[in-house]
Amino acid sequence: MKRIILALIAAMTLCSLVQAKNRTVTENDSLGNKKRVIELRDTIIDGKAVTDTLSVMTYEGRDSAHADRRWKQDKNGDWHWNLFDLDGKTSETIISVTAIVFIFGLPLLIVFTVFFFNYKNRKAKYRLAEQALSSGQQLPEDFFKNVEKTMNGLKDILERLKIEQLNPMQEVSVEAFNKGGEDLILLSPTGSGKTLAFLLPLVGSLKADVKGVQAVVLVPSRELALQIEQVFKAMGTEFKAMSCYGGRPAMEEHRTMKGMQPAVIIGTPGRMNDHLSKQNFDASTVSLLVIDEFDKCLEFGFQEEMATVIGQLPDLKRRFLTSATDAEEIPQFTGLNRTIKLDFLTNDVEESRLRLMKVVSPAKDKIETLYKLLCTLGSSSSIVFCNHRDAVDRVSALLTEKGVSNERFHGGMEQPDRERALYKFRNGSCPVLVSTDLAARGLDIPEVEHIIHYHLPVNEEAFTHRNGRTARWDATGTSYLILNPEEHVPDYIPSELEIFDLPENAPRPAKPQWVTIYIGKGKKDKLSKIDIAGFLYKKGNLAREDVGAIDVKDHYAFVAVRRPKMKQLLTLIRGEKIKGMKTVIEEAD
Repeated sequence: MKRIILALIAAMTLCSLVQAKNRTVTENDSLGNKKRVIELRDTIIDGKAVTDTLSVMTYEGRDSAHADRRWKQDKNGDWHWNLFDLDGKTSETIISVTAIVFIFGLPLLIVFTVFFFNYKNRKAKYRLAEQALSSGQQLPEDFFKNVEKTMNGLKDILERLKIEQLNPMQEVSVEAFNKGGEDLILLSPTGSGKTLAFLLPLVGSLKADVKGVQAVVLVPSRELALQIEQVFKAMGTEFKAMSCYGGRPAMEEHRTMKGMQPAVIIGTPGRMNDHLSKQNFDASTVSLLVIDEFDKCLEFGFQEEMATVIGQLPDLKRRFLTSATDAEEIPQFTGLNRTIKLDFLTNDVEESRLRLMKVVSPAKDKIETLYKLLCTLGSSSSIVFCNHRDAVDRVSALLTEKGVSNERFHGGMEQPDRERALYKFRNGSCPVLVSTDLAARGLDIPEVEHIIHYHLPVNEEAFTHRNGRTARWDATGTSYLILNPEEHVPDYIPSELEIFDLPENAPRPAKPQWVTIYIGKGKKDKLSKIDIAGFLYKKGNLAREDVGAIDVKDHYAFVAVRRPKMKQLLTLIRGEKIKGMKTVIEEAD
């Protein structure tokens, strides 16, 4: 703005200087009245000043006070405008200056005035927010009132997500993003709500008049990509988002891109590179980059792939990194410029809600101790962590033999199998999930009551992230370490742990009250949650309380149904069409 104003002043000054070169010669008659006025100007020709006659104004038979001012053509054949004499001084300067002021100055004045008052209002608002946050208070109730349009209706989004109020970390993240153009680093514990902390400002930055991808979100795993996509869609905005990850054909994703035209793409670094290298979408419109679980991306060795992705996004304006741990150094390839770090890594509250217990296994093989522990815990949700995939397979198989309902989860499984396992665990169809550390990060698994370390974690970071699956938000949880006589508590774990004594005889856990039904049609077949629910109510004779969570994928769907109703349901719907389509409907394995 300052440069524009200075340029305007310079232009006006130059015009005045140029016009000052003009000279006016006045010729009077014998009575002393004006006879004619001649305007002269110096022109430089071959380095010499030559005087040219520009115009001649004559006063024929009229008193000078009432002279008839008329146009006459000079010898050069040019027409000039002389409306006023002003005692021999030309009016061109006044006309030029006035024209410049009205043509350039007035619009600039209007723009400057609007900008100034908007700036003052924004500064006052954010100053108020900073004061509230620094004093430990919640943001004012009307803080987002004036930015609802920018934020695409924050209150409406929260209502759709069934969230009454953002937590302090989310509020500060949204406020910091909207305040300026700095890059952000958000450090917050697992389960604190980082996904919403970056999705809300991301949505607020999207522009309806921009066609193409505006934001890219990099994640370390397929499950996290799918989870973020689900949260984004649940927000109910006018913008579209899609996830990209390995394990399915890239061509299928490309067709989806062309048809959907998403504003946001969420994907793993490898698959994102694949799409960028093939120019499957226009990278020039991407202005925002989010790297979720940044520390995990580095741990998985995605440095080169992330660097390649960022190198193919030429017009990035801002970057938003999230992590559950504080990295000593952020790699240069991220391109962070002016950075604000939001650090919420305080473990005091989390530790007060998390109870650590030690379970002694008399034998080196801990499977029997694990079985007794799960029997003691009953039907409450538990995640059993093992360090290796083969251990997960073995423990899951042995628990199944003993009659304990469980699902396994690790990176060596096919994507549909992993999705089915997570869904059954989330909807209560399966109370026990046996997993590698893949389930320790990023996954939104609510209401996990118990964490069981079948194998000791490899380091403190892994221990922290495992425990982060429970005691989320305001909930409480318990973490159990199963130790045989040859194992010792690592240094990063308190040595004086409370001993959890197992009873001699504990009843086998009852079967879950929910069972999962598989339907062989999905979104690509134009099948929705409403279609499925209506079908189960009408054809399956189920009440609303008999149907639990419904999860519709591209080519299939899962539905939680109360166990006592399952057999009757399968009998009633046998041979029935859902939305006019024949398909497989059966209990999910």
